[in-house]
Order: sequence, then structure tokens, then C-alpha cells
Amino acid sequence: MELEHYLAAERDAVNAALDRLLPAADVWPARLHRAMRYAVFGGGKRVRPVLARAACRAAGGDPELALEPSCALELIHTYSLVHDDLPALDDDDLRRGRPTVHVAFDEALAVMVGDALLTEGFAVLGRFPEGDARGATRAEACRMVACAIGSLGMVGGQVEDLEATGAQADAGRLDRIHQAKTGALIGAAVELGALLAGADAARRAAFRSFGRRLGLLFQIADDILDVTGTAESLGKSPGKDATAGKLTYPHLHGLAAARVYLEELATTLRSEVVGLEGEGGILQQLVVFVARRDR
Repeated sequence: MELEHYLAAERDAVNAALDRLLPAADVWPARLHRAMRYAVFGGGKRVRPVLARAACRAAGGDPELALEPSCALELIHTYSLVHDDLPALDDDDLRRGRPTVHVAFDEALAVMVGDALLTEGFAVLGRFPEGDARGATRAEACRMVACAIGSLGMVGGQVEDLEATGAQADAGRLDRIHQAKTGALIGAAVELGALLAGADAARRAAFRSFGRRLGLLFQIADDILDVTGTAESLGKSPGKDATAGKLTYPHLHGLAAARVYLEELATTLRSEVVGLEGEGGILQQLVVFVARRDR
């Protein structure tokens, strides 16, 4: 199947599941649920759910078992975006071509939308896949994702990103920020797929390592797009990283060198993933998609 058709089908499946899992917009408290749905159904690429399902398939499992757990990752990812956009953090007015949640609703509600999406994400992880026999798997999924997004993962990376803004350029610090802020959750998405496929600890670790480095690739591409993209193509305000003095690959190494590193890392990952899924698999194609995306 062509990657474009595959991604469209995966997005449709994930969106349908998210619609089913989230409370309806008219359920009390209706304003909160409208805002949660506004945040979730804003046209996201669904990269993390797609990766989790692709990894489950690559590890020999049934990707349908990963559908609801992968949606939990999207809920958690969306919470992080809603909070990132707040005035106290990145202060963004646009997200995916629409007003951010705190602009469309208000700042207090945006905080609670993020809180609710994070909580709902773990509720979904704790419910799916269903059945008493999968209780240990659900518990491990909750533990694994919590570690990825906590103080030693995504949230810690966000804190360091704030502290590094305007500070002296430091390559080690930049890698640490990207690995935590973006790589940890993408690594967890890939490992989650392997976990749901019944992979052993060593194979899960291999999937996790690939996913974390894919997350680094994703973030480098994002850094470059902030320099080269437009508001129309990105759906958000470009150039804000440079204006804010954020530590990014183009800022530290220059745009040309950042592009070279992006291609080198993509080439390495395309080669390494063959050991996980064989030649020409979906994960290999997704490496190319992440490296070449334009939004």
C-alpha cells in the first residue's frame, strides 16, 4: 500500500476511535468537552498512534489491539500541545491553522482541557486492550508512558527548553532537550506497539531506541520548518523559536548543517529499522515521511 493511502486510512481509524472514546460535546460539563474535542480534532497528523500501530504490526502483533492504546498517546500528546501554547509557555495564537485553545476559549479552560486530556489518556490506557488476561500489559503500558512524559521525560524536557531559552548554545543540552521533550513520547509509542505484540524485553528495548531517535529526527525537522515554513504551510506561527532565542539545531549549527544532520540521521534509521521489520516496511517509510514533511 502506498504510504499516503496507508496514513489516510490510519488517520481515519484513529479519528473514529478518538470520537468514540471522548465524551460527546453536549455531555456535562459541555464547555469542557467542546474544548477537548476542539483540541483533539484540529487536523493532527496522528504520528504517535500511527507509529504505535505500525510497531505492533512490525513486532508480529495485531495492530487492532493497539488502536485504543494508541489513541491514549494522542490524547496525552494533545494535552502537551494545549499547555505548550499557553501564554506562560510558548504563547502561541495558532495551532494547526486555527486559534489555540486558550484563544478560542480562555486560558483557565485551556489549563483544564490539558489536565482532562492527560487524565483521559491514562484512563484509556488502563482499559484497553480489554480482558483480565491483559491486565499486566495494561499496567505496564501505564507505567511506561508515565515515565516517558514525567519529570525525567517530556515535562523535564519542556522545563529545560524554557531554561535554555536565551542561554549560551550547548550541543549536549540541545540533544538532551529534544530527546526528552519529543523523543521520549515517540519512543514510548513505538515501544507500546511492541509491548502489545508480546515482544520480550530485549526486542522492546530495540523498538524503544529506534523510536527515541526517530523522535529526535522529528524534532530536528520541526526546528528546520520553524525557519523555512510559512504560517499557511505550518498552521502555526513560524520563526518564533528564533525570536524567542530558543535552542534549536539551525540556531546552534546553522540551517545547512541542520539539514545535513537530518539526512544523515534519516539514512541511519532507515538502515537500522530493517532489523526490526525487514526491508521496505512501514516504519522505514515513516522515517522518510518524518524527515521530508513540510508541516
